[in-house]
Amino acid sequence: MGDPFIRHIALLGFEKRYVPSQHYVYMFLVKWQDLSEKVVYRRFTEIYEFHKTLKEMFPIEAGDIKSENRIIPHLPAPRWFDGQRVAESRQGTLTEYCNSLMNLPVKISRCSHLLSFFKVRPDDLKLPTDSQVKKPETYLMPRDGKSNAADITGPIILQTYRAIADYEKSSGSEMALATGDVVDVVEKSQSGWWFCQMKTKRGWVPASYLEPLDSPDEAEDPEPNYEGEPYITIEAYTAVLEDEISLEQGETIEVIHKLLDGWWVIRKEDVTGYFPSMYLQQAGQDTDQAQSRIKRGAPPRRSSIRNAHSIHQQSRKRLSQDTYRRNSVRFLQQPPRGAAGPRGPGSVLKEEESLKTERPKPQPAVPPRPSADLILHRCSESTKRKLASAV
Repeated sequence: MGDPFIRHIALLGFEKRYVPSQHYVYMFLVKWQDLSEKVVYRRFTEIYEFHKTLKEMFPIEAGDIKSENRIIPHLPAPRWFDGQRVAESRQGTLTEYCNSLMNLPVKISRCSHLLSFFKVRPDDLKLPTDSQVKKPETYLMPRDGKSNAADITGPIILQTYRAIADYEKSSGSEMALATGDVVDVVEKSQSGWWFCQMKTKRGWVPASYLEPLDSPDEAEDPEPNYEGEPYITIEAYTAVLEDEISLEQGETIEVIHKLLDGWWVIRKEDVTGYFPSMYLQQAGQDTDQAQSRIKRGAPPRRSSIRNAHSIHQQSRKRLSQDTYRRNSVRFLQQPPRGAAGPRGPGSVLKEEESLKTERPKPQPAVPPRPSADLILHRCSESTKRKLASAV
């Protein structure tokens, strides 16, 4: 294996901390070449000092010799007073800055200075203790990556979940759980692996081992979309349970239900079944990003967990594969609808609605053609002269 390098840096948000005094730190998810993912915390002053040193190391690429040769992105200097609005407004700038860094030539994007700055430090692993009077407030980046300083209303409260069974971690990036542990979810990945924190620990946890404190977890799942979304399998999988489906690498399928535990319901011709979402790639997606999820492996399904103890009396019953197939067939057998009424995700369209036909609009009556004398009477003098000369 070659020297380590960073594949991608994503800004997750920022924290407002009160120890030793009030300050702000930005949260970055750093993805390395060995497919590992680490969360690091950096102050903006640290990022700016890193930026200045990078420019000194590469003066030509920084534009210090000729401004037209600059390829290192710009970064504004820190302000004398950094408040919450400033921290919020910088998120877009930092996102663009990190993306630009990764697109620089290898001698810069993989230099020792950059790699060292984004490596995990001991402070990155420390979490606030229970003895702290005021704990950090977490502000996460919007899903669309856009942030508006005028929209600040307060910290985004991380969702709290409870472990329903013991979980033994299988890698250093995961976090072990004991039944009844309460964790805060920082990131919900579609793969079914969620990044969580608990007291002095952080790591990836299978979503199937967690349940919300206030309601059954199935209530958070989206509705099925029987129209389907095209995906390609990037890894072969052999079904273990009866309601799963076996596929080879490179097969094209349709996803009809994206469940939060990472086990999606897919359709292959007239067959449906559960399939691990981390082995699927949407058309146009970067192959490297999709492959990076495979190393951790598919998360366990809820039905495979032994000695699970839920605090909820009952949960919403999930659909059976027979129901998925029946609803899917009904949807596909419906006549196509016009652009005015597109098929939307959700429940199956009612049969009587699909049979409705639009009444054709009445066509306007064509008036009779006027006689030649009437045309000659109503035309202009210029037209009359041209007609007279043509005779």
